[in-house]
Order: sequence, then structure tokens, then C-alpha cells
Amino acid sequence: MRFMVIRKADEETEAGVLPTTELIQAMGDYMEAAVKAGIMVSGDGLHPSSKAARVKFDNGSPKVIDGPFAEAKELVGGYSIIEVPSMQAAIDWVKKWPREDGHGNVEIDIFPILTEDDFGDAFTADQRERERRLREEGEARHG
Repeated sequence: MRFMVIRKADEETEAGVLPTTELIQAMGDYMEAAVKAGIMVSGDGLHPSSKAARVKFDNGSPKVIDGPFAEAKELVGGYSIIEVPSMQAAIDWVKKWPREDGHGNVEIDIFPILTEDDFGDAFTADQRERERRLREEGEARHG
């Protein structure tokens, strides 16, 4: 199963405070362990919402809202995609999160990623083939 691990933003990430050398080392060690365990698919930290944009749709019409956005605790500071056998395995990995991050005070959400099978009959054979082809094209372009 694939999971998205979301490191919630906080006052420091929203202020654009960059990580210390110690935090970079600790996060690097954590990510290296995940790669060596064969569970890491991808992951990155994100700039603060002051550099972001939000597109909100009202009856299908888009409206662009420039950051920053209120409520830092509801924003995303970084993410990882991991592949593990279960939610419990994902939780176990997240419990190993470096204590240096957020001075030991971070909030992390874990979401299972939907698969083709989750959509049942609504996801037709033609749609499955299209999805496969698009994934291959995307991977070929971006590795």
C-alpha cells in the first residue's frame, strides 16, 4: 500500500525558517533508512504559503488566491510517499521521525493513496489502460 505522509506546517516553516545543519542531517538519516528499507517513493519539503497560490473554484470558475494563507497548522510543510504493507507499518515509520524537527513538536498526517481497485467498476478497462499509459509517459519524462 502507498501512503502520503504529510508534515504539517508550523510557525517556523511558514516564516521561511530553514532547517539547521543538525535537522538536515537527521532528516537525511531518516530518509536514507527509508530508502534502504525500500519504502521511500518520493518526498520533499515545501516553501511557506507566502510563496504559494490556491485556486478556488466557484461553480466551475477558477479564482486564484495568492498566499500567505491563514492557519499554519492546516498547511503542509512537506510530504513523503511511502510504500509499506499496512497503515500500522506507515505509523511505525512515522514514529521514527527525527526529534530535531520542529524542536520535537510536529504533527504528521498519514493518508492511504487510492488505487485503481478502490474505484471498482466505475474505473473501466479503457480508463485503466489510459492511466497506465499516462503514468509511463510521466515517468519517462521525469524519471
